[in-house]
Amino acid sequence: MSGPFGLPLALLTDSYKASHAAVFPSALSATAYAEFRQPFNNDPSDYRMVFYGLQYIITTYVSRVWTDTDVDTAKAFFSTHNAGHSAFPFPETLFRKFVRENNGHFPIRIYAMREGSVVYPHTPVMQISARDEYAGLVTYLESVLLMTWYPSAVATLSRKAHTRIKERYSQSVDDSAMWTLESRMHDFGFRACTCVEQSMLGGAAHLLTFAGSDTMSAAYYVQHVLNGGRPVATSVPATEHSVMTAYQSERQAVMRVLDEYGKGVVACVLDSYDYARALRDVLPVVAERQVRDGGVFVIRPDSGDQVEAVLMGLQAADKVFGSTLNSKGYKVIRNASVIQGDGVTLDSLERILDAVLNAGFSAECVGFGMGGGLLQKLDRDMMGMAVKLSSITYEDGQTRDIMKFPKQGSSKVSLPGKFSVHADAAQNGAPVAYRASHAPSDPDLLQLVYDCGPVPGHTWDSFDAVRARLDDQWTRFPKIARAVSDDLLDYQKLIHDRQEQRVNDGSAFA
Repeated sequence: MSGPFGLPLALLTDSYKASHAAVFPSALSATAYAEFRQPFNNDPSDYRMVFYGLQYIITTYVSRVWTDTDVDTAKAFFSTHNAGHSAFPFPETLFRKFVRENNGHFPIRIYAMREGSVVYPHTPVMQISARDEYAGLVTYLESVLLMTWYPSAVATLSRKAHTRIKERYSQSVDDSAMWTLESRMHDFGFRACTCVEQSMLGGAAHLLTFAGSDTMSAAYYVQHVLNGGRPVATSVPATEHSVMTAYQSERQAVMRVLDEYGKGVVACVLDSYDYARALRDVLPVVAERQVRDGGVFVIRPDSGDQVEAVLMGLQAADKVFGSTLNSKGYKVIRNASVIQGDGVTLDSLERILDAVLNAGFSAECVGFGMGGGLLQKLDRDMMGMAVKLSSITYEDGQTRDIMKFPKQGSSKVSLPGKFSVHADAAQNGAPVAYRASHAPSDPDLLQLVYDCGPVPGHTWDSFDAVRARLDDQWTRFPKIARAVSDDLLDYQKLIHDRQEQRVNDGSAFA
């Protein structure tokens, strides 16, 4: 079999998809598109989102060559998959046809926004089409293509965290220390993932913005698969509770850690027994060693009130390590900092940073870590990603542009027709969707990435290039932008009114 995990490729979809080709109207072509329907977590103040992860989906799943063995194995599965363990319908004839006539490549064409693009609600991030007898397969791979929701959500979450931290950096950090910003959010999410593949994809999405990561599956994937061997992720030696409690006392544990790693950056969790006592009784010994050796000691609380624990650590470190006052009037602790990685969210991150600055410390004195909150506590509904059919040309040559507008679900209204996406100079280059037939003359941002097989000559951008794209667009684009052209909105209203009339007069149900 050609599929991953011992699966025939025909099963990389939802069951009901296999029944659609037989009932799809005969057509010369069909077109569908993918979009995010809403901003991340319905944030009313910032509509920007990151589109990322399609490269992995296409190279790992969509571009795989199907074989007759895949179809045979799928047929055996479908033979008992219907209710009562009877035969389930699936397009065996079409599958065998493209195995034979298209070298086993799935017969659809995909245009997409580039990896790391900043998009908005209703930006078409993918456009999928199929022709002739394969028109009924246009959305067969919808489910696997929609899995880009996950790395896109992680990438967006990390970028939103970066935005919040950067605001406080601009207020409290000298220009000479701004380089530390990309290490202020660390990925601790490997153990929170359901599988290694998830950690790799989500961890890579995080690394589009930050460099700190303990998720080595992602660090390796990014460096050696996506970036030509050039490293992106970094980490530092650090303890966990099992190391600290293995010693008779926390002081013994910390001193052993400093013996081994004290001349560099090292993090120690200090709440195994009593965080306040550890700060009072152990930290002075640490300070003496760290100042002598020139290293940096990172204090990690892992329980209690998030804000209080960070302030306790900073105040204790200031007392024993000392601090300097930067040009913006904020304290920068010498040879020490604090990292908060216990249950951090975007909201708590802001509360902590505001408290840190209010206490007179620079934002560079505190770092953050996220685990399950970064790589696991997300779902497709956070940005409402969906694929919808938007146009069909029937066998008689008549083209019908289609949109969904459920009377009881206005948030699920879709766009009709075929699209192109263009940079809008009036919005600093933010993407705007147009009808393909009424598009500007400048280049379409939707690029061909799969054409009934791999596209000859197509190469994916390096991870460095994707990072640079995201950083540039997120900085340049407005938080809220007009993502759909007036012409397309007018056309949507026209199609809606026509279809609504058919609903009202009953012809849509005849």
